[in-house]
Amino acid sequence: MFKRLALTKEKARAPGRGAVLSSSSSACVKSFMFSACVTKVELTVSCQNLLDKDISSKSDPLCVLLMSNSNSQWYEADRTERVQNCLNPKFAKKFVVDYYFEIVQTLKFGIYDIDNKTVDLSDDDFLGELECTLGQVVSSKNLTRPLILKNKTPAGKGTITVTAEEIKDNRVVNFEVQARKLDNKDLFGKSDPYLEFHKQTESGWQLAHRTEVVKNNLNPTWKPFRIPLQSLCGGDMEKPIKVECYDYDNDGSHDLIGSFETTLKRLQEAEFECINSKKKQKKKGYKNSGVVCVKLCQVVKEYTFLDYIMGGCQINFTVAVDFTGSNGDPRSPDSLHYISPQGVNEYLTAIWSVGNVIQDYDSDKMFPAFGFGAQIPPTWQVSHEFPLNFNASNPFCAGIEGVVQAYRACLPQVKLYGPTNFSPIINHVACFAKQALQQTTASQYYVLLIITDGVITDMDETRNSIVNASRLPMSIIIVGVGGADFSAMEFLDGDNGRLRSLTGEVAVRDIVQFVPFRQFQNAPREALAKTVLAEVPAQLVDFFNTLKLNPPNQNPAQTVTP
Repeated sequence: MFKRLALTKEKARAPGRGAVLSSSSSACVKSFMFSACVTKVELTVSCQNLLDKDISSKSDPLCVLLMSNSNSQWYEADRTERVQNCLNPKFAKKFVVDYYFEIVQTLKFGIYDIDNKTVDLSDDDFLGELECTLGQVVSSKNLTRPLILKNKTPAGKGTITVTAEEIKDNRVVNFEVQARKLDNKDLFGKSDPYLEFHKQTESGWQLAHRTEVVKNNLNPTWKPFRIPLQSLCGGDMEKPIKVECYDYDNDGSHDLIGSFETTLKRLQEAEFECINSKKKQKKKGYKNSGVVCVKLCQVVKEYTFLDYIMGGCQINFTVAVDFTGSNGDPRSPDSLHYISPQGVNEYLTAIWSVGNVIQDYDSDKMFPAFGFGAQIPPTWQVSHEFPLNFNASNPFCAGIEGVVQAYRACLPQVKLYGPTNFSPIINHVACFAKQALQQTTASQYYVLLIITDGVITDMDETRNSIVNASRLPMSIIIVGVGGADFSAMEFLDGDNGRLRSLTGEVAVRDIVQFVPFRQFQNAPREALAKTVLAEVPAQLVDFFNTLKLNPPNQNPAQTVTP
C-alpha cells in the first residue's frame, strides 16, 4: 500500500542532513567546540599461556575491549578476531581509541574461548581479564600483566600484553599479492597458505596484518587487502618489514613455508624469495620455498570518518519498528509493546537510546520512521513498510520526540499481525541508497535501524537483500528486544564470516550490526547507543574508500609513491 515512500529529505525539508557517530567519533566532533582529544591510539594485544578449556584441542581465544562510561558502566567497544587452537595468540586486529590526557579512561580486556557462532559471550569460557587505564598503557608502551579471573584469582599462568602506539597519519597501503611454487607441507592435498606482515619494534617483531587462507593451492592469489601505514612501518618507508608465509592447520600448528625481510620502499620490486632457514641448513642446493609476487603496493592517504562528516557527507537515518503478533497484545503487561505506567517499553528505550545520539548530528532533526508486520487501516491489509505517521508523502518525524509520538499514536490504530519480513524495508532503503551511487562524491550514506522481537520469517529473502545492499552506501543496525532466540539475527551479522545469498553470492562487506537489548537492560542509555553505532563509522569509511570517493568539500586523496 505504501510503496517507494520518499526517504530523501529534499522534498520534505531543506537540504542538510546530520550524521551518525560512534561515541569516540562524536566526542572528537564535539571537541571542536570544547576540548579536543589529544590523539588516537592503536592498541595491539597478545596473550601467553592461556587456560586450555577444550578437551580434544586447544582454546580458541578472542579478546573483547570494554570501556567505562561516566557512570562507571562497562560497554563493549570492540573485539578481535578468534584465533583457532592457540594458547599464545597474537591478535591481528587492533583497537583504536581516542586518548584524553585530562580524563581517566578505564579499560578492560576480556579473553574468551569461543566455541560457537553467537555474539553473546555468556555461553563461552572465560579465560581471564585485565583492568587498567589507557594512561597506564600509553605510559608503559608495552604493558604485560597476569590475567585475572572473575573471583580475582590468577588465570593460571596466563598473561596479556597490550602495546600502545600513537596514530600519526591516516595513510594505508593497498596490496595485491600472489605466490607461486610454494612448498607443499601437507601429506594429503596441498598447502593452505596465508601471509603475515610484521613491523619491527624495540621489543621485536609485531604482527601488523594476517591475510585470509587460500585452501589447497601452491600458487595462491590473495584477495586485495590494505594495511594502515602506521601499523606496517610506523610511517617510515625504510623501516624493516618481515613477511612470513604459513601453511594453515586446523589444530593451530601452522607450518612455516618461508619468509623474507624487506622495506616498504623495496616492496615495489615485485618478487621475493621465501626462505625457510631450517630447510636451507639441511638441504644442499636449496633455492627457496616459493616466490611471493607483489602485484600492487600503493600508499594512499585515506579519509577518516570525521573527514567525510566534516567534508559534507550526509547520513540518512531511518527507523523501522516490528509490529508483528509475536510481540504480544499491547494491552497486556507481558507484551513487548506494552507501555508501562512510567511510559516506557523496550522499543521506546531503544529508540531513545540510539536517537538521542543521532539527533545531535542532524541539522533539522527529521527522521523517516516505519512499521512492519501489522494490519493497517482503512483496508486492514498487512503492510511491511508503512509510515508510523500514516503519511505516505512525508514519513518524517520531528526529532526523536516525533518518532516516539508517532509510535505511541500508531500503536492503538494498527493490529499486530505478521509475518515478520525484513526484506521489504531493507529493499526500500536500498532503493534510495542505490540512487546515491550516481553521485561523484561521498555525499550520501544510509543507516537503517530495525527494532524487532527476533522472530524472522523471510530469512532467505533477507539474506539476498543484505547481500545486494552490501554494494551500496548503507548500514543496517538490528536491536533485538525481548527474550527470543536471536540466532537468526546473529547469523545475519557478518562477524563470523561474510553472509551469503541463496545462490551462494557473498556479501561485499559486513553491513549488519546486531545487538540484543537484554544485555543493556541495567545499563545507561548511552551504553546501548555506543554498541549499536560502533561499526557504522568503519563501514562508511570502508565503502567510500573502496570506491575512491572523496568528501564533497575535500581535495582528492593523494596516492603517494614510496
